[in-house]
Amino acid sequence: MTFIALRKATGLCLVVAMCSVIASWPAHAAKPSPGAYTGKLHDALYRIDVPANWNGDLVMLMHGYQPVGAPVSTPMTAADATPMFLKKGFAVAQSQYASQGWAVSDAIADNERLRQHFARTYVQPTHTYIYGFSLGGLAVAASIERYPHAYTGAMITCGLTVSTPDFLARGVVTPLVAFDALIPGVIPDLAAPNSPPAISPDAIGRALETHPREAAVLATRLEERPETLPTLALYYMAFREIEKRAGGMPVDNRKEMYEGFGDDVVFNHNVHRYSASPEAMSYAKRNVTLTGHIEVPLVMQWNAFDQTIPSRFHGVYPEQIRAAGAKKWLTVLDPVGDGHCNFTEEQTSTAFDTLVRKAGAG
Repeated sequence: MTFIALRKATGLCLVVAMCSVIASWPAHAAKPSPGAYTGKLHDALYRIDVPANWNGDLVMLMHGYQPVGAPVSTPMTAADATPMFLKKGFAVAQSQYASQGWAVSDAIADNERLRQHFARTYVQPTHTYIYGFSLGGLAVAASIERYPHAYTGAMITCGLTVSTPDFLARGVVTPLVAFDALIPGVIPDLAAPNSPPAISPDAIGRALETHPREAAVLATRLEERPETLPTLALYYMAFREIEKRAGGMPVDNRKEMYEGFGDDVVFNHNVHRYSASPEAMSYAKRNVTLTGHIEVPLVMQWNAFDQTIPSRFHGVYPEQIRAAGAKKWLTVLDPVGDGHCNFTEEQTSTAFDTLVRKAGAG
């Protein structure tokens, strides 16, 4: 089961116009042969693909959320978008990250380590771009804020570009406590050590079917559809995993006054209140909080309807960027299609072409 969806990292190695070679990267190579090179850096598997018509530019590709324990292929397989970049002549480097789940901190560090590895092992790319989807979008945003001079430009599709504390409080706890307040007995105590690490989407679905009025209220307030609300099971799973990383409850909602779920007085009376651990809140802030301060072109695009990352999240980072005085760097493309990260190759290609033009490198 995936969350904030890992796009399937099961793509086949491109065989058109390149040799399909799986090998260790040759030491001190003057120029790598076309092919796929795999290995491990600091416990993180990586993959580097080089096309025969390499243009000297590099794309760092950051994948989305992988549930803890999800199968991992060795050597690392290419993400679905990899062939598109290779056809355009770009080399692609991608890390598996040293951990799964809410691996934002590892993702940022492992991606930067791989970028430097590429530059040391080969020549410095003429241009280096960074692309991420789903939770990889959060890691991309954090990366261009931390390493602004490392990249020519960035692209994020279907991204969860919301600071972790805000995502946990408003994106996870709010819908979960709202569900619990309106339809009690389904959502376990979020802070109890003995609460299960996951809950069944089917259990949520059955509860919604028997409470259609409450389901409609939740869908309207959360900008979803009743049939997509079982995705809350994925939110719950991610939250429990983050709690484990953080060492406690990272959200305090004791003073939060919720609105828009019907009778506000009754609703707030019924909401389960949680007290946060300061250490856990600090962990969430470190992993990771965005500022909106960017210095390179950024192209962003979402699906028109995304059941995993609803539209209430889409404008958060663009608004942060504008508030930080960096709107000249931002391009938000019109949303397309339904589903999470449901883009055609042509749509992803068009978005990337837009980025290259904005960066003045096309």
